[in-house]
Amino acid sequence: MAPYVAVLVVLVTLGLILTDKLDHTVAAAGGAAAMLLAGLVLGFYSEDQALEAMHFDALGLLLGMMILVAILAPTGFFQYIAIKTGRLSGGSPWRLLLLLGTGTALISLVFNNMTTVVLVGPITILIAELLAINPVPILMAQALLSDTADVGTSVGDPASVLVASASGYTFTDFLTHSMPVVAIAALVTLLMLRLLFSKELSEGPDNPSLVMTLDADEALLDRVTARKVLVVLGATIVFFVLQRPLHLTTELVALLAAAVALVWVRPNVRDVLLRIDWPVLIFFVCLFAMVGGLEAAGVFEPLAAALAPLGHTNPRLLGVIIIWVVAGLSALVDNVPVTVAMISLLGGLAVAGVNVSALWWAVVFGAGFGGNATKIGSGANILIVSLAEKTSTPISARLWTRRGLPVAIATCAVGSILFVLLFPWLQR
Repeated sequence: MAPYVAVLVVLVTLGLILTDKLDHTVAAAGGAAAMLLAGLVLGFYSEDQALEAMHFDALGLLLGMMILVAILAPTGFFQYIAIKTGRLSGGSPWRLLLLLGTGTALISLVFNNMTTVVLVGPITILIAELLAINPVPILMAQALLSDTADVGTSVGDPASVLVASASGYTFTDFLTHSMPVVAIAALVTLLMLRLLFSKELSEGPDNPSLVMTLDADEALLDRVTARKVLVVLGATIVFFVLQRPLHLTTELVALLAAAVALVWVRPNVRDVLLRIDWPVLIFFVCLFAMVGGLEAAGVFEPLAAALAPLGHTNPRLLGVIIIWVVAGLSALVDNVPVTVAMISLLGGLAVAGVNVSALWWAVVFGAGFGGNATKIGSGANILIVSLAEKTSTPISARLWTRRGLPVAIATCAVGSILFVLLFPWLQR
């Protein structure tokens, strides 16, 4: 009885999220409450178990990085970068896509891609309007490249944060194992975008010199604060790399960095707190509670038992299956709940004696690449679609799927091939 009730709670919650019947955070909160209530009534889940299901290390890392972004965002730093790259393009649509797309992807390696897109997207639209070119290829490139690239580090994407928390992999582990695959996948994404948007990118701007009228220095409102936060961020990355020899945890580094930035910059704390994306953190807490209920109800045990023989005999094939399953589910839902569920499943496989060290990377690749397929596949996609609705060229679900699905299939294929070829390395 308990497994069926737990699964029903999750399916209803996901249905409410997918159909936009409720705000996704509200739906998740209702799902968590329903899971706990069902668990208490049926005797399979308690408040203590829900608390044990929390990944406080992941929450701490997200909070620390959010504080850094909240301090940096008002300085105009992200707009400054966008304008600089726009000027470098010389007004060429393809160079603009290349520079703004890769720039957004690089920033997303450190900062949450949703935050990056929100800050850089409006400037992208402004540049496109000045040049009288179609902003859709550039906006979609920013989302697709950030979705692909942000799983290259342990802090760029919520799915990576979760996997790092569950597996114990460090920032350096992601750089050495995930980043090479992600770099090749990002290159494939660029080539696919060049092909898929060839018609739009061939239409040159009416007056390319207009992009040179944008003043990046005017966009950078607070150089002193920006410089201080970037120094802290640089030090944070260094400590991320050194966390294993220094016996530091990722969340401790992030929270200490946030504390240093707050003390050094001394911003208005109330304003900083208002700029933090609290609904995202609450969403995570609720997801942890729901998946904890699934685990307590014994939902993952038969799945782990069914997959364990394949994990023993052909772990490469199991990894490829995980990539495509996670990718497919991430395209329909969001990679966060899919990743949380996979963490429990891999935990069950580990208990069954399967070496899951390489399978964690399969989850990372599937979660990162699969979200490209649909407009609801990631938070960055949703935000880009929302921004495009304010222009004369909105992005429909059909248009996104026609462009995004081929990118998702191509990057998942690349991820699968490299997973098989690099399996001995990924297993270390």
